[in-house]
Amino acid sequence: MGRGPSIEGRKNAEDAKRAKVFTKLIREITVATRAGVADPATNPRLRAAVDKALSANMTKDTIERAIKRGSGADGGANMEELRYEGYGPAGIALIIECFTDNSVRTVADVRSALTKHGGNLGTSGSVAFQFKRCGELVFATGGDAAAEEKVLEAALDAGADDVVNENDESTVLCAPEHFEAVQQALTKAGLHAEHAGVVMRPDNRVAVPEDALETLEDLLEKLDGLDDVSEVYHNAVLND
Repeated sequence: MGRGPSIEGRKNAEDAKRAKVFTKLIREITVATRAGVADPATNPRLRAAVDKALSANMTKDTIERAIKRGSGADGGANMEELRYEGYGPAGIALIIECFTDNSVRTVADVRSALTKHGGNLGTSGSVAFQFKRCGELVFATGGDAAAEEKVLEAALDAGADDVVNENDESTVLCAPEHFEAVQQALTKAGLHAEHAGVVMRPDNRVAVPEDALETLEDLLEKLDGLDDVSEVYHNAVLND
């Protein structure tokens, strides 16, 4: 009779997954520092990256080293931010954001993943018009009307643009430049987001043909697994 993975094996897999997440967060902090200043108090993008890292239980020492790296005080890695646009199976639109110190490697990895899953790399602007950059805060409300109403009232008071209730979640949307203020106001109101950030949100989501669904999910998993990829946005309807 076969045996499942050992406790040690599961722990090693979890450690490897955690290390990959940390690698991406460190790169995000490094680039955010290079794009502004090394002080999170006066660099909103860096502050958001640091908050994300703290939520993932990254130590303050590791965060400080990443900031030093980005400021050039600790070697100054030549990290850059890149965005690729393309199509997945069934013509699903994709935006792939990356942090990398080797753009040749990154574009080769992204192109390979797309090609092997029936997709292709597009030109700049080929799909971006189907997305809108916005602040997004997602709250788990469990479909409870009272919880949804609390989020709605707090969001409108905070200056948010819209609240979307679906899949037992309330998603607060706002302009990117208002994201930080809205987040602080919602936190002050006692609401804590499951996910919060400035994202590329599709204007419309499209259904995926059944015969392409598994291939698309495999592609998204492959892209997410690439060290250089920080975020992948798409316009597909997927059941979480």
